[in-house]
Amino acid sequence: MPTIRTADGVELFYRDWGQGPQTVVFLASWSLSSESWAYQMLPMAEAGCRCIAYDRRGHGRSDDPGRGYDYDTLADELACLMEGLDLREVTLVGYSMGPGEIVRYLTRHGSRRVARVAMLGTVTPMLRQAEDNPSGIPEDVFEQVRRQQLMRDFPQWIEDNIRPFVTPETSAGMIDWIRSICRQTSLQAIVQCNRTITSADFRAELPRIELPVLLLHGEADESAPIALTAEPSLALLPNAELVRYPGAPHGIFLTHAEQVTKDLLRFIRPA
Repeated sequence: MPTIRTADGVELFYRDWGQGPQTVVFLASWSLSSESWAYQMLPMAEAGCRCIAYDRRGHGRSDDPGRGYDYDTLADELACLMEGLDLREVTLVGYSMGPGEIVRYLTRHGSRRVARVAMLGTVTPMLRQAEDNPSGIPEDVFEQVRRQQLMRDFPQWIEDNIRPFVTPETSAGMIDWIRSICRQTSLQAIVQCNRTITSADFRAELPRIELPVLLLHGEADESAPIALTAEPSLALLPNAELVRYPGAPHGIFLTHAEQVTKDLLRFIRPA
């Protein structure tokens, strides 16, 4: 089983599919593992890309160390992978929580190994309400969800939230598959990563990302509403493009898998 060992001794499982001049590294959402990228990795590998995805700590097949769920440590995990595999001219693709890890990696470790960035369903720049972010969500709402739902009955939380995550056309089998991935995640990782996401503020970091950035976002995303996330991220990023998916929910990597793959390949290999 291929793994990378982090500086603090955590073994991270990764998948490495395909060969080619373009290397793409995928970062999954909070509660999801590298397995969730299958419907992008396989066609992109067959199109001639090297596709790598890893499980962050507490997720999938990686170690569950009981610590290190802050963005700095998670960004350092990405750095361990990039340096351990000596990856260069990489396209970083993050979904939901993943873009925050990418931004922190770039501001913490630099961009010398990275060519471009794609952000799907991003939760940047800031979800939490503050005096200078009045449209955000109050922290007590997040904490109530954590204590009353995630920490009491995470499987039921999945059931309650799966339908807005997908579309009516999404098959029962696909939904069961996503459920099974979520259930492999450590409950501590679920709660601590959620705290990390909801307390983060990337507004000062996004303007420092000078690389080309592609934002892909569903206009009907209930988990990360586009007006709170992708639109202000676009305004802060110096070199970004936003592709809107009309009527699409948060789970665009599943519900719009073929279009996501096409948009990523267009971004990586423009005509």
